[in-house]
Amino acid sequence: MIVCLCNRVSDRDIRQAVQVHGIRDFEVLKDHTRAASCCGCCHDCAREVFDEACAASSGAPALRSSADLSSR
Repeated sequence: MIVCLCNRVSDRDIRQAVQVHGIRDFEVLKDHTRAASCCGCCHDCAREVFDEACAASSGAPALRSSADLSSR
């Protein structure tokens, strides 16, 4: 499914970034894929797919940025 309409980033793109490129930081994922970097509407969905991919890939939780923590 397409997660980010602005930059046409799919859930598969996010999973590939985690599994193939070893990305474990959401800010790095945003730089790498451009997901959640334009209008922001997809941020929560992209974050959810990213967290699930990180958990499935290594069993380790994804790193949270200070921006993610301050919004809670």
